[in-house]
Amino acid sequence: MSFEVCETIAARLQHFDKPWYIAGGWAIDLYIGSHTRAHKDIEVAVLREDQQYVRAYLNDWSFQKAVHGQLQPWEQEFLALPIHEIHATHTVTGEQLEILLNDVANERWTFRRDTRISLPLSLLRCTTSTGIPYLAPEVVLLYKATQTREKDDADFYAVKPFLEEHRKQWLRDALTLHMPTHHWIPALEKEGEG
Repeated sequence: MSFEVCETIAARLQHFDKPWYIAGGWAIDLYIGSHTRAHKDIEVAVLREDQQYVRAYLNDWSFQKAVHGQLQPWEQEFLALPIHEIHATHTVTGEQLEILLNDVANERWTFRRDTRISLPLSLLRCTTSTGIPYLAPEVVLLYKATQTREKDDADFYAVKPFLEEHRKQWLRDALTLHMPTHHWIPALEKEGEG
């Protein structure tokens, strides 16, 4: 298995001059450096403030916004919270892309589900050796923790051995604040703790 789908998105967005990141399970695989499981879609995270730039850049795509779990046409209005998900479809090829809006204030990414949790914007982005940007794995896992599914557990246990201590610590602290009984917290304890 390869990262061809990620490479295709990276090529498509190579001239987009705003921050963007591969997100979701693909971001976990990019961090590990190997394809660990099948992925049904590809997600790209952008900053909420850049949503109109994305729309203009992908000018041969159609867009829908997700509102309470239902897709509705996006009529170019600014999408504020709670809307955070855009579905894009290439008008010729039918290629699909899920765009996730991320909030930033004072150069800090803010977790939309619990604004007490943040991360310096400079730490939000990781990059592969070939230049593909992806969302920091600890942030991806925090999103996956809210409604943990089997594939989310698989992603967590696949990436855990590769996480640097500072990433584990940040995720442990974020989960303790947001979901203090989450089953990943004990697995994130340092050796000799707990």
